Amino acid sequence: MFRVTRQIDFCYGHRLLNYDGKCKHLHGHNGRALITIESDKLDDRGMVMDFSDIKKDVSTWIDDNMDHRMILCESDPVVEMLKDIGEPMFLLKTNPTAENIAKAIFDYTIARDFPVTEVSLWETVNCFATYCGNGKASA
Repeated sequence: MFRVTRQIDFCYGHRLLNYDGKCKHLHGHNGRALITIESDKLDDRGMVMDFSDIKKDVSTWIDDNMDHRMILCESDPVVEMLKDIGEPMFLLKTNPTAENIAKAIFDYTIARDFPVTEVSLWETVNCFATYCGNGKASA
């Protein structure tokens, strides 16, 4: 099995609902997503996939949808206030934990027909979460 990984850095803010700690408040992170693509064979260039193809699609999507945005649960009470003042947001159906943000990136990537096997989201230099899929986006 061959594997390539593309690193994508971006900044985002969030807060966690139903959480008793510092992260219950709005705050920001310098995030790092690692997108891992696998294949049992190489293409005619000797590649699993060109890193620039991952950048062109997935990095652009992250830049357009998550970078410098508040990533929040759609049921968060602060969403309406932020909408009213025009703050850019990316809304999840779930709590915006590192695990759920990694899954959102995975689901986008697999939906674009990339053979992604996992996405890790580094929330800090010491902490990351990984979502490993089964080859298809999940609900």
